Amino acid sequence: MYIRRLRDLREDHDKKQEDVARILGIKQTVYSRYERGYQCIPLAHLITLADYYCVSLDYICERDPQKCGK
Repeated sequence: MYIRRLRDLREDHDKKQEDVARILGIKQTVYSRYERGYQCIPLAHLITLADYYCVSLDYICERDPQKCGK
């Protein structure tokens, strides 16, 4: 599951949920639901976050333990 990685990445970059929500163009409450697993995150948002954090989608989805995917 990507839930843990979303929170870890956000906290590693010293961002608040409001900051990440702004990047995605959504409300903080929606982003909070993503992090808690109450709502599925759209693929477009996962791609945006992977680009923002400079990590692979596999890393976010916990398919690869390395951030860069190399």
